[in-house]
Formats: sequence, structure tokens, C-alpha cells
Amino acid sequence: MHLLGHLVRFIVSALVLMFVSWLVPGFQVGGFWSAFFLALVIAVAAWIIEGIFGKQITPFGRGIVGFLVSALVIWGAQFIVSNVSSSMIGAILAALVIGIIDLFIPVKTPFEQGISGREHR
Repeated sequence: MHLLGHLVRFIVSALVLMFVSWLVPGFQVGGFWSAFFLALVIAVAAWIIEGIFGKQITPFGRGIVGFLVSALVIWGAQFIVSNVSSSMIGAILAALVIGIIDLFIPVKTPFEQGISGREHR
């Protein structure tokens, strides 16, 4: 994926996080740039987790692990990204809403993109 593709992906992710912040109680993002950096932190964490677990988990296990890791990453990111606050319940609800939105607007992680790019060459 080119730089412009990554930029669009992070902008869309930031807008989704801002929408989720408006929708979910206990999860607050303080503006676009906080949401953008939160999307960046989530993408890096997802890339690392995908690198660790790889293809060794079943799809069902991957879904549960991904959901739990997403909730933990959202909760933990409040300590890294300014103007983001989340309770544990807020992080779980945010991960659930983001997972539902991802069903309709799927976005591959950078790790998955790298693998699929190598397979087609």
C-alpha cells in the first residue's frame, strides 16, 4: 500500500474512532488529531500482535483474541495518546462497536497487507 493509502486508512480510522467516542459512554477522544494518533497506536499494536500470533490460531480464536486485544489496546492507549480517556467497560464497548463497523468497512492490518502483497508477486 502506498503512503496515500495508509494516510486515507488512518483518516477513516480516526473518523470511526471519533464516531465511536460520540456513541459509546466511557470512551472519549478529544479531537481529530488524538483520534488519528490513537488509530496509529492501534494499527501498530495490531501489526505486532499479528506478527506474534500469525496464522496459528483458528478464525474463531483469532476473533476472540482480536476483540480482547483491541479492548486492551484501546484502554492502554489512553496512557500514550493525549486527550483520550476510557474505562475498561468503555474500551470493551468501543472494541465491539469498532468490530461491528469493521464488518461493513473492512481494513487490513499492515501485516496482512504485507503478506498478500508478497503472494501476488
